Amino acid sequence: MKCDLRKTRLRWSVVVLLCFCFPSVGECGFSVGVANVDISPPTLPAIQNGGFLERSQDEVLHRLSARCFVLKSKETTVAIVVVDSCMIPREICDRAKVLASKQTGIPIDRMLISSTHTHSAPSVMNLCLGSRSDPNYERFLPPKLAEGIARAYASLEPARIGFTVVDAPKHTHCRRWLKQPDKYGVDPFGETTVRAIMHPGHQNPAFSGPSGPADTGLSLLSFQSADGKRPLGLLANYSMHYFGNAVGFSADYYGKFSSLMEQKIAGKEKTPFVAAMSQGTSGDLQWMDYSQPQRKHYSLEQYAGELADLAFDAYQKIDYTTGAPKLAMAESRFTLDRRLPTPERLAWAGDLNTKRGTRRPNSKQEVYAEQATWIAAHPQEEIVLQTIGIGDLAITAIPNEVYGITGLKLKAQSPFKMTFNMSLANGAAGYIPPPEQHYLGGYTTWPARTAGLATTAEPQIVETLLGLLETLSGQKRKPLTTDFYNEEQRSAIEKAKADENNRVNRGAGVD
Repeated sequence: MKCDLRKTRLRWSVVVLLCFCFPSVGECGFSVGVANVDISPPTLPAIQNGGFLERSQDEVLHRLSARCFVLKSKETTVAIVVVDSCMIPREICDRAKVLASKQTGIPIDRMLISSTHTHSAPSVMNLCLGSRSDPNYERFLPPKLAEGIARAYASLEPARIGFTVVDAPKHTHCRRWLKQPDKYGVDPFGETTVRAIMHPGHQNPAFSGPSGPADTGLSLLSFQSADGKRPLGLLANYSMHYFGNAVGFSADYYGKFSSLMEQKIAGKEKTPFVAAMSQGTSGDLQWMDYSQPQRKHYSLEQYAGELADLAFDAYQKIDYTTGAPKLAMAESRFTLDRRLPTPERLAWAGDLNTKRGTRRPNSKQEVYAEQATWIAAHPQEEIVLQTIGIGDLAITAIPNEVYGITGLKLKAQSPFKMTFNMSLANGAAGYIPPPEQHYLGGYTTWPARTAGLATTAEPQIVETLLGLLETLSGQKRKPLTTDFYNEEQRSAIEKAKADENNRVNRGAGVD
């Protein structure tokens, strides 16, 4: 009897040992692998996007990275990549996924590739407003992203997870402000439709206040070795647009934050620890608080340091799972319409394009004239939406620049205990203001490849994502109990709606 007991214990010891050595065998549960791949441009100068007009840079101020996480359970394997890029079109993401799938076997619909939205990266998107894609960098990037996924996959080891969210209201604010009714502006098409704009200036009396709320949650997803003795990775998420550099290529605050968290968590240990800051729902958010005087001599390093201090304090309080979390992922691909130019708009654009000839646009009017002809030739956009469930945590992936209010709606209705939203993921389909925000105008509503989807795109995307979250969780969404607007914002939107309807009616010959 004693001999049989010893044999039984020995067999179980072997099983446990095998599970720790080979995470895909038996009852091993959950594994994580990480990798960081340098994606700094090998050829300079290179085209940079992120502004209205095209420009090139010939210096790398800070190295750019693709930070990769592979999560594996008995049922599925998921790859998440956070790329120091302004925006990556769906076609480029898909190219990288095909290459990575061939190297790892991970299905392409189980890969999430997102941009941080640094405005200081080489361009891989053609007609990103006035900028073209840089052909050298466009060829270079997809194989590097596939390399990162493959390296993370090769480093898989048994792991446990923990997550938390902390409110960080001092570091992101609504950057889109309401104009005073007697101060409405003219858009590039010569019409008085600008009732709200980004970056109004500090304490500018021509503006009454923010046009919407800010999503101020700083979310953290942490990975540790199964015994809890070694940190493996950290995926952070925050809704702040970018900080910015005047010259040169840079990972922006995302890269600085990630480096600081790696130093704080892993220190000088020789460990493959990788931290990443992903882009949240910051289409109308930025670090500046325009209700206050301008902060002088405030640097990117200060900003990233303050946010990293908040994150590290929250990180130290994270509780971790004791068992393998359920891992699941769902994807939906469908087509949305763009807002097509009228014949009058196309005639206006044609005249400007003819006068410009072969040179690149050098004014907003020329940019939007070029965009109008492109939209007419590309009336639809394929959208990729994803949701990932990791135990009680959910991640949504959206290929758009998403307003803060949209992120808040998703978090409030998600059936998961905690949810965060990764924007500019698996594509770059432009701003998606909620329908009511279209009445306020401004450049996030002017039809372009970066802002051209139908006015109903936002509710369609939100509804699809909530349906995917319900599928993953097996539970119904929570009821939405608030619209998140304050009284001033609701009143301004209603007035803008009435003004816009009157303008359209007058243009159609109706008073």
